Amino acid sequence: MFTGIIEEIGKVKAIRVRGDGMRIEIEAKQVLTGLSVDNSISVNGTCLTVVSRKRGSFSLDAVKETLRKTSLGGLRSGSKVNLERAVTLHQRLGGHLVQGHVDTAGTVLKRTNLKASWMYTIGFPQRFRRYLIPVGSIAVDGVSLTVARLFADRFEVAIIPFTFENTIFHEYSAGSKVNLEFDIVGKYIESLLRH
Repeated sequence: MFTGIIEEIGKVKAIRVRGDGMRIEIEAKQVLTGLSVDNSISVNGTCLTVVSRKRGSFSLDAVKETLRKTSLGGLRSGSKVNLERAVTLHQRLGGHLVQGHVDTAGTVLKRTNLKASWMYTIGFPQRFRRYLIPVGSIAVDGVSLTVARLFADRFEVAIIPFTFENTIFHEYSAGSKVNLEFDIVGKYIESLLRH
């Protein structure tokens, strides 16, 4: 479980194809504190398991299903990624409950530069519209955000300078692929009502 508050921007050091999946090695500093093999970590909003640890980096495996549902298959050596360690029970929940279970990939359609912030328009498959509400929570590449405006197949989020500088949002342009995780509460309510 995560909060959607990014701790650090990491950098992909190496990618090795392993069958129909891949092993990703990521350089980091802050998230390495207390991080060990078998721990969960959020990489661009995707919960992955640390499989090895070196001085200054850690590695994880992304299997075929993960690559199918997320944007991780587009990572290259040198790519920057949002990182967050799993939350512990004594931490404040600063964002919202994020599982790291990506629902779908979205696409940045537009970035609007405002005087003191940025507005991003992000497209998504219309079948997921039922999980979004205006001023509701959404995780974009693991970042806990509030839906500012909502349409049938896209939504807008406002990004403050701190988030712009301390996540990979400053890297996005039109066409960038992002991982989307919709609020878990809505998905559970839907399941309860259906069954």
